[in-house]
Parts: sequence; structure tokens; C-alpha cells
Amino acid sequence: MSRLLIAAAALVAIGLGVGAWFILGSDDDGEEAPSAVLYFYKPEQDKDASGNVLCSAKGLVAVERDVPLLPANISTAIALLLKGELTAAERAAGITTEFPLPGVALRDSRLDGGRLTLTFADPENRTSGGSCRVAVLWAQIEATAKQFPGVTEVRFSPEELFQP
Repeated sequence: MSRLLIAAAALVAIGLGVGAWFILGSDDDGEEAPSAVLYFYKPEQDKDASGNVLCSAKGLVAVERDVPLLPANISTAIALLLKGELTAAERAAGITTEFPLPGVALRDSRLDGGRLTLTFADPENRTSGGSCRVAVLWAQIEATAKQFPGVTEVRFSPEELFQP
């Protein structure tokens, strides 16, 4: 039954000329899949002994969202991360994000043999900047993507994205 719904949704999406984004709720066994998390950033937990911000993955904070952790939902999770929506409680806890970035959008995601290629639009070059900023943006997307089953490597396209 769920495969029939997926096929129908794909046909509707193709007919409308839009990318197919699915928020699926169960795996092949019919069991509810665990929820995915989005990785945002908390500078306070990413400091060295002198208090300097390291701009590393140590500062990533997992924030659960209602997206089942299934490979078909990778694009949905990345799109939610790019929206940058944090609750008031998350912001009060010191969690931050530079998303959304004007014009930055996920255009395609392809998983092939463990390698996930994410293709973005960035007409205003908003993904570039200082090395600290770029490292955190990259780490947020990579960690969010790598939690999904089958993803072992994440690549960005075009390659000019996320450059200091």
C-alpha cells in the first residue's frame, strides 16, 4: 500500500513539474521510523581552553524534527535545515544558525553507493565567506545528511559552494 502511495505522489510531483519530496512515516516492515534530527550550532560548546571558538563539529547540536529517518526523506531534512527555523527555547539555549541564506536552495539530492551528492542553487554566493562560517555551514549539512541510512559521504555541487 505504501509503495502505491509513493508512486502516486511521484506521478503528481512529476506532473506538476516539481521535485518529489516525501515525508514517509514507516519502513518496509511497517514499523514507525525514528525521527531525523537537524544539526544546528552552539558556539559555547565549541571552544578551546582559552575560550576561542573552534568552528568545528564539536559545536553541532542535534535538534529533533518530525521527519522520519528514511533515505527518501534526505531532501526534506536538508530543506528544513536550510529554513533555519529554531524554536524560542532552542534559541534561549544558545543554539544558532545562519540559515536561511537568501537564494540558497537544495535543487537535487542523489545517493549512489553511499555517496550523497547535494546540488544547491546559490545565485547570490551566500555560502561563501570566512573559513569559520563556511566550516560550520558545511558541518551542519553534512551531519544532517550522514544520519540517514546508506549515506557514508556527502559532496556538494557545484564545487564552488562553501568556500572561504
